[in-house]
Amino acid sequence: MTANTQYKPTLNVPRAAVATLVVFLGIAFIPALIGTAFPPDAWYEALAKPSWNPSPWLFGPVWAVLYTLIGYAGYLAWSSSVANQRYAAFSIYAIQLLLNALWTPLFFGYHSPRWALVSIIAQWLVIVLNIVAFYRIKPAAGLLLAPVLLWVTFALLLNTSIWMLNR
Repeated sequence: MTANTQYKPTLNVPRAAVATLVVFLGIAFIPALIGTAFPPDAWYEALAKPSWNPSPWLFGPVWAVLYTLIGYAGYLAWSSSVANQRYAAFSIYAIQLLLNALWTPLFFGYHSPRWALVSIIAQWLVIVLNIVAFYRIKPAAGLLLAPVLLWVTFALLLNTSIWMLNR
């Protein structure tokens, strides 16, 4: 290399891979988009909540990170060379996202902590199945869902507490 030549690093990522990642991130954020139609309202503000209920501002940033992890996990599993397990794994993935999208309308839209609790219990179980299915395809994809399971565990406990305090 001569003194006049500047080194310009290049990132050789195929455009198809980038497009696939963007699609998976977009899909993962669909529950968030649905959730924006059901913001917390006066009903929620009036509910009795446990002392350990987080500040409302925390949920948006946490879920942004979690949806990114969900999308990237989906991308990794999809991009894996293990194609024979994809159908089952992505059926579970779709159910997980559907249950995730269902919780907000049940809780905030229908004002039903009880039905939201049923939904989040199902979601928790499906996340466990999704972790196992993705781990079999690509271990990193399964492990990326572990923080989602931890947060949903916390949310399940919070939902349970709110339901019990407001029956």
